[in-house]
Amino acid sequence: MTAETSQTLDRGLRVLKLLADTDHGLTVTELSLRLGVNRTVVYRLLATLEQHALIRRDLGGRARVGLGVLRLGRQVHPLVREAAMPALRSLAEDIGATAHLTLVDGADALAVAVVEPTWTDYHVAYRAGFRHPLDRGAAGKAILAARQHPMTDPGYMLTHGELEAGACGAAAPLLGVTGVEGSVGVVMLAEAVPERVGPRVVDAAREVAEALS
Repeated sequence: MTAETSQTLDRGLRVLKLLADTDHGLTVTELSLRLGVNRTVVYRLLATLEQHALIRRDLGGRARVGLGVLRLGRQVHPLVREAAMPALRSLAEDIGATAHLTLVDGADALAVAVVEPTWTDYHVAYRAGFRHPLDRGAAGKAILAARQHPMTDPGYMLTHGELEAGACGAAAPLLGVTGVEGSVGVVMLAEAVPERVGPRVVDAAREVAEALS
């Protein structure tokens, strides 16, 4: 800690991070031990966070992340979208295909940013807000590949006709971005994805990850 930082705020944020990393919640005693502070401090932290709906306590007294965190999370999409737009524009213009940034939303893949190329005679219409199951389409499958192999770079995923007849896609996951699970990809009308598209999508995903880091 430095003179410019708040010890109380730091502890509150650490509480949220600890709770976010567990599915079953934590007791006051468990939080006290992990934070290295006494139980009275933890009680005060939890009471404040509970007032803002950032945590909730069940009947057994275990603290869990509250619904207020979800409301904060919804505000992340515009920030992520803004950071990703330069890389998406470059990707769309370079490949001549519709580029998109997709994030996880529950069990779905949700397109939060879409850029269409300006010079092509035709391209796939794709809109922000489009969602589909994670196990269908290149965008979702790239995210799942990163989940299944968290210590390695899974590269890119290719699909054909899974979301729209005659359309194929390529996507690469965002890697090394804390708190953001997503992918960058393109969708095009073609029988197969050209060979250079996969590596180019990986480069774009890396650019977006760097912009968010």
